[in-house]
Amino acid sequence: MEKKSGNIMRKIFKIFGITLLAAVFIGTFVFLYQKSQAKPDVFEIQKATVTNIVKKTVATGSVIPRKEIEIKPQVSGIVEEIFILAGQKIKKGDVIARVKIIPDMVNLNNAESRVNRAKLNLDDAKIDFDRQSALFAKQVTSKEEFQKAKLTYNSAKEESEAAENNLELIRKGVTKNSATTTNTLIRSTIEGMVLDVPVKEGFSVIQANNFNAGTTIGIVADMNDMIFQGKVDETEVGKIKEGMNIELTIGAIESEKFNAILKYIAPKGLVENGAIQFDIKADVKLKEGQFIRSGYSANANIVLDKRDSVLAIPEGLLKFQKDSAYVEVESLPQKFDKKFVKTGISDGINIEIISGITKEDRLKGLLVDPKKKEGEKKS
Repeated sequence: MEKKSGNIMRKIFKIFGITLLAAVFIGTFVFLYQKSQAKPDVFEIQKATVTNIVKKTVATGSVIPRKEIEIKPQVSGIVEEIFILAGQKIKKGDVIARVKIIPDMVNLNNAESRVNRAKLNLDDAKIDFDRQSALFAKQVTSKEEFQKAKLTYNSAKEESEAAENNLELIRKGVTKNSATTTNTLIRSTIEGMVLDVPVKEGFSVIQANNFNAGTTIGIVADMNDMIFQGKVDETEVGKIKEGMNIELTIGAIESEKFNAILKYIAPKGLVENGAIQFDIKADVKLKEGQFIRSGYSANANIVLDKRDSVLAIPEGLLKFQKDSAYVEVESLPQKFDKKFVKTGISDGINIEIISGITKEDRLKGLLVDPKKKEGEKKS
């Protein structure tokens, strides 16, 4: 009896082992088969939205004052004193510096010699005039001789004064008769803000002449009248025109936008880095209390066209067949059909849809990454 029971148990274990081995084999086969099968692609679903589309071009440049003047001396010499600092506001005619003249020794020697000769001639003419006056009073000489002596005396007196004034100009840059209008005092020619003072006390300066532009004493600009000066590529210049509104973005002032109006487009382009660039200028409209420093780099967004509250889709959803554009619209879950559409303006991200689809249509988007999808499921 016990022997028979043992045989039955061995048969049961044997059948169980064979069954388990078969199950493992079948499970492994099914697993490998499923792994070998390609999973169907899954695409994102997107819809058209109602939005505003602004088509614009960007010009790079800087903001500078319309009036920026370099103040130069009227005489050569050494800067004796400076009365201004960068950032200071001054008025037209304010003295910004004083120049001490260092006379040329040759010119100074000639001027001194001229004064001495003029004095000698004046003394001689005075003696002759006094003589002719005494003789004319006694009616010994003629009136013509007296007039001639008087003219010679007056001419000698004028020459003596001119020689002395010339000597004073060479020495001090000012004459006795015009002490209030000396050219050794350098004055501002406009009202505005001092942007820079490139010289210091003790610097030698040169007046403007045919061979030299002269030394700049100070740079003054009207900071209430600013312009944007930039460049536009030849591919975009044909799309803009004078009078267009511009939105300025200044790198140093990220929190604020500035309005400007395009006033000038250069008729001739210049080659820069292998591309043709055209200069443009625009008047910057400053609000009360706004201040922009000279030389700030800026980007000008020029609005070429604008559409408000239009149906639009991301430009990446659009596909092309010959000269026609189409999108793929979901007809069944993850099954898509072509629908040709008519498009409008684009801002480089979104494109206007004039006809062909509605706001409710489900559009084929990007392919979903399987790894990403599995990660989302686990999380």
